[in-house]
Amino acid sequence: MGYREEVTEPFPKKYIIALAPHTSNMDFIIGMLYCHAKGFTCNFLMKKEWFFWPLGILMRKLGGIPVYRNKKQGMTDIAAQKALEMDTFRLCITPEGTRKPTAEWKRGFYYIALKANLPILLYGLDYERKLVKCTRTFLPTGNVENDMAEIKAYFKEFTGRHPEKFKI
Repeated sequence: MGYREEVTEPFPKKYIIALAPHTSNMDFIIGMLYCHAKGFTCNFLMKKEWFFWPLGILMRKLGGIPVYRNKKQGMTDIAAQKALEMDTFRLCITPEGTRKPTAEWKRGFYYIALKANLPILLYGLDYERKLVKCTRTFLPTGNVENDMAEIKAYFKEFTGRHPEKFKI
């Protein structure tokens, strides 16, 4: 597809990937192709509506975990506990939580990383430059407001497939 990568950060045994911007379903396809090309798999969270039959079988096989957004599940506690128990843990999350424009990003990825003491690999997907980039690993400090501002600042340089849908 003509994409190139600029990745300087190594993969530890356990991590979370924060991937932004997320403005199109095409982001998922590019992400899956990238993982396949690099020879690794990564679980991902996706709204439960994508897990209907027969597509749900494929989504789970690819590493999908359905999210029931109308229920209070304690998803961050469950994911953090799994991360602590497992030898390897790889989870990709789009912090925006939607393809619609939103300046208020979801913080679940941050809390999972904080609770399980995981690094967050900041991956940007830039359609304009046809680039997958990760030059920063972020370690949560517990100061949520400052940390989220720093994380968002990293993604300012990236252009989504639909730039008007990406807000910081």
